[in-house]
Amino acid sequence: GCSDSDGVNMYGLDGEEMWYADFKKGEGVVALPPFVDPMSYPGFYEQAVANQEILKGNLAKCIKAYKNPPETI
Repeated sequence: GCSDSDGVNMYGLDGEEMWYADFKKGEGVVALPPFVDPMSYPGFYEQAVANQEILKGNLAKCIKAYKNPPETI
């Protein structure tokens, strides 16, 4: 997910969260329970940071292109 103030990057399987990027702590977090065999996700956090920068750039372009119209209710 992307917004102009926050972001989320998560990997899951069958609706369960397996890993997520914690941008406030600057690290990836494995969200599996302790009884699961340990898994590693090398490079996922760095990719998540790069994706956030791309998404924020795209968001800024869209806001400018659409002149940030108010939401209709």
